[in-house]
Amino acid sequence: MATRRVSLSELSAENSAALGPLAVQSRRLRGGAREGVLLVELVAGDTRVTVLPDRGLGIWKIVSRGFELGWQSPVQGPVHPRHVPLGEPSGLGWLDGFDELVARCGLVSNGAPDFAANGRLLHGLHGRIANLPANDVEVVLDDVAGTVTLTGAVDETRFLFHDLRMHTQIVLHADQPRVAWTDRVENRSDRPTTMQMLYHVNFGPPLLGAGAELLVDAVELAPRDAAAVGDVPTWNRYVAPQPGRGEQVHFMTLRPDAAGRATAVLVAADGSHAARFSWRAAELPCLTLWKNQGGLADGYVTGIEPGTNYPNPRSFEEKQGRVVPLAPHASISFDLAIELLSADQIRTAREGIKTQPQIHSHPKPGWS
Repeated sequence: MATRRVSLSELSAENSAALGPLAVQSRRLRGGAREGVLLVELVAGDTRVTVLPDRGLGIWKIVSRGFELGWQSPVQGPVHPRHVPLGEPSGLGWLDGFDELVARCGLVSNGAPDFAANGRLLHGLHGRIANLPANDVEVVLDDVAGTVTLTGAVDETRFLFHDLRMHTQIVLHADQPRVAWTDRVENRSDRPTTMQMLYHVNFGPPLLGAGAELLVDAVELAPRDAAAVGDVPTWNRYVAPQPGRGEQVHFMTLRPDAAGRATAVLVAADGSHAARFSWRAAELPCLTLWKNQGGLADGYVTGIEPGTNYPNPRSFEEKQGRVVPLAPHASISFDLAIELLSADQIRTAREGIKTQPQIHSHPKPGWS
């Protein structure tokens, strides 16, 4: 029995290590916008997770029991952050690098582009954290506990403005088709500040397809805008790819379980596979459902997005009181997990939905 530690310097040099059913392997991509991106693959039993230290420790793909979770973006990623124009005047430059399964949005802002009265961009789409490099990355293989653990930190700092650090821990167990992670966001400044966080968790085929269904114990739901109004009657069901169809977004709140966790389960059309995504509802009370059911080549995907707020411009969310205050040197933690479910677990998840949600047919004032 032993423990093996692999440091960032070892990972950066394209290394590998193994301990029984546990392993870590790293490599740098070559060519195009991928050039130089570091991939760190964690292996525990038959579960493999690819983490991107150069992109805010985002999770690119999960493969477990031979089934892949992720999506096929028209962006050929992972894209090196040097090619993502976050300061582009439109505020939409973030989309140039978007193709992960798990992309964090924050830390200063996490929503739609925000502009000053004179048109100057204040905050770009979804913030900066997904395009910032990680520090102090280490992987620990522990064959006593049967775990692979990756830790690291990402700083979002601007002199005289803010000093936020995200401490991340990602854990895999050799005997579970599950990936869990905790992010602790710390205000390292001597001044108080505010922050936002949203987890943009994205699923495409083979899990997503015509007849796929989302299981959530929703309390209240409203379309984000007029474009989503027509989808309200079918908000939790999916159609086949339809080239040219626009995105539709719904905002909601969920009922947490006795342990305080909210859960969303995406079930494949044939009921053979499902992914359960769970998080602590107290810290992430707002859920956004993004349905992008356009053409397959254009990125047929759905996003399950728990957040501290809804992804509107930060100035709007601040007026609604949906920013997180952090006193000097204070922190807040977010605990999340993704796992594959068996057929029995899918049935249990379906039976666990007890709430009849209040559904608004039009956008709800204060939410959007």
